[in-house]
Amino acid sequence: MENTTVIETNGLTKRYGNGVLAVDSVEMSVRRGEVYGFLGPNGAGKTTTLRMLVGLIRPTSGMATVAGHAPGDPAGLAKIGSLVEAPGFYPYLSGRENLKVVADFAGIGHKRVPEVLDIVELTSRAGRKFGTYSTGMKQRLGVAAALLKDPELLILDEPTNGLDPQGMAEMRKLIKDIGQGNRTVLLSSHLLAEVEQICDRVGVISGGKLVTQSTVQELLGEEGVLVRAQPADRAYELLTGMFGPAAVSRQDGSIRLKTDPAGSVEINSRLVAAGIGVSELRPIERSLEEAFFQLTGEKQGS
Repeated sequence: MENTTVIETNGLTKRYGNGVLAVDSVEMSVRRGEVYGFLGPNGAGKTTTLRMLVGLIRPTSGMATVAGHAPGDPAGLAKIGSLVEAPGFYPYLSGRENLKVVADFAGIGHKRVPEVLDIVELTSRAGRKFGTYSTGMKQRLGVAAALLKDPELLILDEPTNGLDPQGMAEMRKLIKDIGQGNRTVLLSSHLLAEVEQICDRVGVISGGKLVTQSTVQELLGEEGVLVRAQPADRAYELLTGMFGPAAVSRQDGSIRLKTDPAGSVEINSRLVAAGIGVSELRPIERSLEEAFFQLTGEKQGS
């Protein structure tokens, strides 16, 4: 494994005894210091993949290297913090006491407990019993437990599940803050906006297959400009002369240009100077939602 790569999988596959192929030959590469979004609909194979990466289940075939070691290797686990599925703590113990129990199991001194409580902003409520915590507080305590070892790699499985909009915003900010510097964060999510806002790169999984892996910007596609103008034929001819035939296309009564939207003022000036009336001129912004549904074959709104 290269020094810049924290997770590398080759043909990682999980087939259950009932014949269900949950993960199908996943080839994933997560780089050091990035926030990597593992994106896919519910049931796509995200949690199964994460469980294999941390050694909770064994793959049927294929292999993985995580933090320089095979999944589940104690030397590798020492560098990893994870929150896979819902956080499980003793309901009758306080948040602080629960973290001390986790620290004891991990062989970590209790000195780290107040530090992680401060990171997740739970210090003022650390004395309350876990059973009285809101969903957001429970998720924060789960992240705090994952941070106890001050890990190089943090693996979070749907950390905003069940949170209200404010709780989701707070969790996103927390993950962005945690992902600073050399720490790597692998975040699974089915929420497109979440991934778009906080991730550097994205892997999209559907039906157990990793269908693409790229930066968020690459996934969104090329920049462009949409123009609606009359007479349309004259506008098309002028713009083709400006940008060349390969950069100009017509769709649904509009003209689409593959060009930097920063040049929109010049485009408008040239059209108007030619006596062409411009009714609309704006950047083309492909949404992550559109890219996702195109890649997965899912129907929007389904």
